[in-house]
Amino acid sequence: MPLALSSDQLRAVAAAAVDQARRAGADQCEAEATQSAGLNVTVRMGALETLEHIGEQGLSVTVYLRGSKGSASSGDLSAAAVRMAVEKALAIARHTGADDCAGLADPERMARDPPDLDLDHPWPIDVEAAKALALEAEQAAFAVDARVDNSEGATVSTSENEFFYANSHGFVGGYRGTSHSLYCAVVAQDGDSMERDDWYTTERTASALEAAAAVGRRAGERAVARLNPRKLATQTAPVLLAPWIAAGFIGHAVSALHGGALYRKTSFLLDSVDRRVFSPCVDILEDPFVARGYASAPFDAEGVACLRRPVVEQGVVRGYFLSSYSARKLGLPTTGNAGGNHNLLVSPTVEDDLRGLMRTMQRGLVVTELMGQGVNMVTGDYSRGAAGFWVEGGEIVHPVSEITISGNLLELYRRIVAIGHDIDRRGSKQVGSVLIESMQIAGT
Repeated sequence: MPLALSSDQLRAVAAAAVDQARRAGADQCEAEATQSAGLNVTVRMGALETLEHIGEQGLSVTVYLRGSKGSASSGDLSAAAVRMAVEKALAIARHTGADDCAGLADPERMARDPPDLDLDHPWPIDVEAAKALALEAEQAAFAVDARVDNSEGATVSTSENEFFYANSHGFVGGYRGTSHSLYCAVVAQDGDSMERDDWYTTERTASALEAAAAVGRRAGERAVARLNPRKLATQTAPVLLAPWIAAGFIGHAVSALHGGALYRKTSFLLDSVDRRVFSPCVDILEDPFVARGYASAPFDAEGVACLRRPVVEQGVVRGYFLSSYSARKLGLPTTGNAGGNHNLLVSPTVEDDLRGLMRTMQRGLVVTELMGQGVNMVTGDYSRGAAGFWVEGGEIVHPVSEITISGNLLELYRRIVAIGHDIDRRGSKQVGSVLIESMQIAGT
């Protein structure tokens, strides 16, 4: 499903909104025009379940009047709708209080020559072809084991998005990007034991996706492996986080290093720059310029040129994630992170994958799923329901469920002893398996 507007047309919408706001009296103004198109096809138990065609457009306008801010949005990109959005934003600004930190990013920080990061690769797949791929994934999951006897469905998704951001510094920039994915979730049953698991692949280019049969097979194998889990006795033991779990574990630190949490003082990592927070084996690089990267961008949501920079070096925090507003609140320069972090690359410390780190651990818990939201971002206290596998002699001996892992993140980050080479590249935080020296495990 192609995008409705040309790039020139979408760019003109954003530029027109800024021009109208300036002529109507705004001191500063910014606008973002977006469009998206896509297809989602889901099958379940061998039959088509849902079919969704996506086609959306939007405009957001923000104006500043003597330090007061007003914002408005519209799902209509017509000239009349653009004028109305600008008028509404100005009306709101006239009734809000002034904020000395409000306003556009500094003009000298605008991205004047943004690179092409090769993010746009449309997938001309039709409904029947998408359905066939989804069916192939589901059938492969069922073929793993007779105990895989139910399905939550398999979905093929493709989307293309484009935006243009413009502001009264004279900046106008934007680009297109694509995202394609294949997902499968199934249920396995053995007597009274019933377990669900899934797998997915997502890429900028369809040719880089894992094969449909491989995705389904992985989902089926994961569900079967979890059957007949046992509880554990309450104890302290080493814990090995699978890569997709480790990404979230590292993500708690990223959230605590974001400007909003810092200036509101709702972060357990206040004043942490140049302080050792992680184990010395931890290095994290933010690289917005990875070709076809999931979180790649030449500039942030304010038009500020992105930076390739170390965030953590040998366990020491080297920088925060700041927009221009949060930076002003903290008396610091923006880091080009309005809109969030870019690709965070956590360096592996060993050549081992999950299996290899199990042999290093010898005895302990492998965590493959977490439940609940038990993270206190003010204190760093951490407590999550978990499931996974118990390891003895470096090998899995049985699946585990109905346990809780806990500790304080400030301590747990220092207890990281190894990071695997099995990097999960499906998100903005790219990390391998993480071995933690010890955690509290609550069970029976």
